[in-house]
Amino acid sequence: MLGLLVAFLALALAFFALLDGWYLVRVPCAVLRARLLQPRVRDLLAEQRYPGRVLPSDLDLLLHMNNARYLREADVARAAHLTRCGVLGALRDLGGHTVLAASCARYRRSLRLFEPFEVRTRLLGWDDRAFYVEARFVSLRDSFLCALLRSRQHVLGTTPDRVVQHLCKRRVEPPELPEDLKHWIAYNETSSQLLRAESGLSDTKKDQ
Repeated sequence: MLGLLVAFLALALAFFALLDGWYLVRVPCAVLRARLLQPRVRDLLAEQRYPGRVLPSDLDLLLHMNNARYLREADVARAAHLTRCGVLGALRDLGGHTVLAASCARYRRSLRLFEPFEVRTRLLGWDDRAFYVEARFVSLRDSFLCALLRSRQHVLGTTPDRVVQHLCKRRVEPPELPEDLKHWIAYNETSSQLLRAESGLSDTKKDQ
């Protein structure tokens, strides 16, 4: 019995020491909770809220939440969001999946130790290759928008239009994207062209 306990503790230590253990636990838990314990969200463009709190492990040397933690929390909230609105299920049915192709973040005010917050996630729209998702970090102390993250979720194995059509059972036109998001998309396209030219790749070979 003692030997089994020691082996379990050794495996747990190796899991958290050698792998990003909490992330590998939290994302599946968030997906399962969204799938089994929370109601389905029928409106693809509806905002969903995911609660959080700044823990000691989230802090940097200045004692506020590390900027990389925002990306992780947005990732967890996005997984729950796409599960509840059915996008992940539709991707699975169609044999597709998404990968993060680009992201940008604006940090407006620090989140401090033990400060409660919400990640308010919504789907802004889609084009022929990707979904565009926004995550707002809002402090629950005073409702201040502390950070704004946007991501481009590139769809592989199918298309965003097919995913939406699978969910809505009809053809749906994508909503008009915000003007600032259009500028960001244009920047990404220009950057891709420059990087392809730098690598000696033709314009026909697209980035993810």
